[in-house]
Amino acid sequence: MDLFEYITLFVVILFTIIYYIWRCNKNVVIPNWPIIGMLPSVLHNQSHIHDFATSVLKHHGGTFHFKGPWFTNSANFIFTSDPMNVHHITSKKFNNYGKGSDFHEIFEILGVGIFNLDSDEWRQERNLLHSLLKTKSFEISLQQNIQQKLENFLLPLIDHHATKGIRVLDLQDILERFTFDIICTSLFGFDPISLPNKFNEFSDIAYVSAISVIEDMILLRHYTPKRIWKVQKWIQIGQEKRGKVALENLHRFLSKCIDQCKGDEDVDESHSCLLKEIIKQGSEKGEIADRYIRDTAVNLLVAGNSTISTGLVWFFWLVSTHPTVEAKIIQEIKNNCLTQEENLVTNLSVEEFDKLVYLHGAICEALRLYPPLAFQHKCAIKSDKLPSGDHVSANTKLIYSLYAMGRMEQIWGNDCLEFKPERWISDRGEIIHVPSYKFIAFNAGPRSCLGKDVSFVQMKMVAVAMLWNFNIQVVEGHSVAPRVSFMLRMKHGLKVKVSKRCI
Repeated sequence: MDLFEYITLFVVILFTIIYYIWRCNKNVVIPNWPIIGMLPSVLHNQSHIHDFATSVLKHHGGTFHFKGPWFTNSANFIFTSDPMNVHHITSKKFNNYGKGSDFHEIFEILGVGIFNLDSDEWRQERNLLHSLLKTKSFEISLQQNIQQKLENFLLPLIDHHATKGIRVLDLQDILERFTFDIICTSLFGFDPISLPNKFNEFSDIAYVSAISVIEDMILLRHYTPKRIWKVQKWIQIGQEKRGKVALENLHRFLSKCIDQCKGDEDVDESHSCLLKEIIKQGSEKGEIADRYIRDTAVNLLVAGNSTISTGLVWFFWLVSTHPTVEAKIIQEIKNNCLTQEENLVTNLSVEEFDKLVYLHGAICEALRLYPPLAFQHKCAIKSDKLPSGDHVSANTKLIYSLYAMGRMEQIWGNDCLEFKPERWISDRGEIIHVPSYKFIAFNAGPRSCLGKDVSFVQMKMVAVAMLWNFNIQVVEGHSVAPRVSFMLRMKHGLKVKVSKRCI
């Protein structure tokens, strides 16, 4: 046989193998190809990756073994939306599931902050943050910060454009700036005023947009083979280059904040400034003190900004597209928050917010369908067996999808895709408690979110002030879809028109 015949024979055999594999995988949601594994399906469905992952999990009964390219083991993992698996990972066998080396590399921007820590280091840091975030003085200061930002910036801005009734607003951009200013005020003791009270003063701010760019990079690192994204990082191309620039912008901003806080001896002690306490702890860290302070600030900034703004954006979209729900919230505010002397106050107490049961249900329902964090990442320390029967080898990566869990019939019923605040309210008019391993928006087990209570208060304060004062209408034809990111922001923002509400 000559060379041409050998090549022809090779091509025939190759196409025969490919055709056989195609026939075997024709009815498979995500085929496992030789050499390249399941990566092509992920790349093909990248534009709607969260919904694609949900469909794969539904097809496989809630747990799925993802196989990456043969030349890398780091791309292999177990993917689940089974609540009993999540309960097992986050609570029952908590000590067997840590972050793992892959997590630290993927989330390197979090440095030595709490989200990257395990074991004793994590417990010490959690105890510290718990002591800071759970104090009455911090809660009062946070509510005052939110109230002032509402009254002096957010409401005047929206009111200005409600009066004009012409300009289209990106509510996502506005709320991201709002929550960024709130967390900076609480963390650093000053307001960077990234949200002005006039639209013509809006400008792109690198350190505000940096966080969303970094979140995009984090998601790509989860399903791109490690060798590939590390090469991209080394030669500085694509999302890795954009992520590096964004991180530099964020670090420059934080360095100025930290230097200012260290040098400010005349700060008003009655004004909450978490960074002061973090700096005190950092002084005990020796050589890593500066890095610890910066990384802790990054962790708190991400947790206090992105999650709240993302949850609010999806909440306002869902409420504005469900007029019956909106009317019930307005009526509940009218019944519980008004006095004869004044139409509505923005400084409602926590006790008054507790009366807004239907609003609480609507917020929970928005967080169920659109949890700010799309998924969580764990790694097995020792081999184990999940309640679903799946075997877990040591050092196996596990990812549980918060987004998919809100769309599972076995958890929420056949109407799981519907926005129904009523599912959270009992016949007695009380909030129904749902275990955290099912309603997973605030994580579950020992690593559940420290800021859950203050998050609800902040979301309720913004929701009451906005919905009582304004009609929010999504611009006709505006496309609403989740962004391809670790944080579940809207891909195209939330374009709305606003008008004053007549009660």
